[in-house]
Amino acid sequence: MVPPQTVCTVLIVEDSPEVAELLEMFLEELPYVRTVTAPDGQQAIEQVRRSAPDLILLDVMMPKMSGFEVCRQIKHDPRTHDIPVIVVTALDMDADYERARECGADDFIRKPINRVELIMRIESLLELRRLRKQLHDLPYTDDGGDRAGQQPPPRP
Repeated sequence: MVPPQTVCTVLIVEDSPEVAELLEMFLEELPYVRTVTAPDGQQAIEQVRRSAPDLILLDVMMPKMSGFEVCRQIKHDPRTHDIPVIVVTALDMDADYERARECGADDFIRKPINRVELIMRIESLLELRRLRKQLHDLPYTDDGGDRAGQQPPPRP
C-alpha cells in the first residue's frame, strides 16, 4: 500500500459528470488520493502535460478524442509513458480488451464499476509506481558496489 504521507493524484477522464462524481466518491475512501477531472480526451492530454498525475482513470467513449487515442498518446510520450492508465468502459468485447492492451493501458475495468475492485486496482498500480520510482532512484550498480554519478539504465 502507498504510504499515507504520500499524496497521489488521480486524473479522472470521463465525459459523464455523474460517472465522474461517482468515481470521485469511490476514491474518497483513499485518504492519500487527490482527484482532478477532465471531461474529454483533449483536456486530459493538456492536464497531463501541465501536471502529470500518478494514475489515470480513462473512459473510452468520449467526444473529441477516444480514450484509446488518449492512452496511445500518453504511452508514446517519454515524459508520461510510465503513468499507469486504467481504461474504464461499458465495452465488453474481446477486441476492446485487445485494443486497450495495444494502446498501452495498464488495466481495464468494465462499467458498472465495482467499488472494491476499482480501489484494489488503484492501490496496486500506485504501489507499483512508487516502487518503480524507488528502484529508478537507486544508484546504478552492476556488481553490488555503489556507483553514484553513473547513469541508471533507462526506465522500462
